[in-house]
Amino acid sequence: MLKAVFWGFHGVIINDDDIHPQLIAQLLLSENLRFNLEEYQEMYLGRSDRARLTAILQTRGRFVRDDYLDGLLRKKAEGYGEWLRSQPKLALYAGVDDLLYRIRSKQYVTAIVTGAQRADVEQVLTAAKLTDQFSLVVSASDMPVAASKPAPDSYLAAIDQLNLLNPELALTPQNCLAIESCFAGVEAAKAANIPVVGVAQIYPYHMMQRCATWAVDYLNEIDFDWIAPRYERGSNAATMEEKPAV
Repeated sequence: MLKAVFWGFHGVIINDDDIHPQLIAQLLLSENLRFNLEEYQEMYLGRSDRARLTAILQTRGRFVRDDYLDGLLRKKAEGYGEWLRSQPKLALYAGVDDLLYRIRSKQYVTAIVTGAQRADVEQVLTAAKLTDQFSLVVSASDMPVAASKPAPDSYLAAIDQLNLLNPELALTPQNCLAIESCFAGVEAAKAANIPVVGVAQIYPYHMMQRCATWAVDYLNEIDFDWIAPRYERGSNAATMEEKPAV
């Protein structure tokens, strides 16, 4: 049965995709390196800051120490915080509050599993007063570069940690649902054997439909009354049966 709902962060909870390439471009400029937006969108969208910065620097012949990379990531987090504070209104996607309410009403455990830095997540959750809505956050700050999405490690780590917090939960991937908006996130969830709803908030619906278990245009279209029975029919039902929209 469905027991837990995992959220991505950038592109799922907050509409902030435009600021990240700008911040990375600024970091590269400070390193006397050139930023390529097409390269970023094609190769690095949906990956963690640490993974994409490491890859971008290496393609430009820069191999930096972990402590140096940590400094770059701190600068980016500071820039992200400045951007957040400059916004007249927090750019949460429509339907976040409603979906959290419906998750609580179903008594599902909920967590954030993201390639975002923990500092970014904490700043947004604090500003949105959503800190107490999630049982757990597994961020890029908690995982090595090799475990970044599209690797399944962060999802598997979330399951392990939730089981440590509540052994009676006995959570398995077949009890979970992921909500993702990028290909790397969808791939990570599916590699962990977790059914995934692709929400078309970054890519068009037809592209999400091709890669996710199910697809929706908006968060408020996620229908647990339709999804939950697919889990109750058997451990493989959720991944075997697809529907054009949930």
